Amino acid sequence: MDHSYSNTKPHQKGKHLKLNDRTTIQELHSKGYSNRAIARELNCSPSTVGYELKRGTVSVYRYKAVEGQSTYELHRSKCGRKSLFLRRHKFIDYVSHCFHNRGWSLDACVGYALAKGIFQKDQVVSTKTLYNYVDLGLMDIKNGDLPEKVKRNTKTRRARVNKRILGRSIDERSPRIESRKD
Repeated sequence: MDHSYSNTKPHQKGKHLKLNDRTTIQELHSKGYSNRAIARELNCSPSTVGYELKRGTVSVYRYKAVEGQSTYELHRSKCGRKSLFLRRHKFIDYVSHCFHNRGWSLDACVGYALAKGIFQKDQVVSTKTLYNYVDLGLMDIKNGDLPEKVKRNTKTRRARVNKRILGRSIDERSPRIESRKD
């Protein structure tokens, strides 16, 4: 498969395999290539090829690229940290209700819910997280609905001051010009 005229880009190390990489694995594996030889063709680790063969093997010795791709996508959909927004929806609905109907701030909603025992500590998200959800548009509360957030200027402005002065300024230097004779 070493073709100088091939127009397919080789797999980059450290990147996930694509369906065409899996198809290459399927073709070369069916021809009897070793994991190491397949890895050389794809520019990846031999263990990556081994893991992929294990992932996509349907019957005893039969690897299918489509099966490997679907298994990969299933595993990929389940990976990563899950948002608290979905797991704490009852509390978020409570905050939204208190904000709109009682006129409370987000911080007051969190404090009241914890003080009165309406929600346990592990069922509540922090005030900062609630404000992040508002910024992302995940809640039915908008930034314009938060009076303190609209009138506050969160950016601090400061004049940059040099920590130390190195030598004299240009204005204090003597105006003499030295001429060179070459």
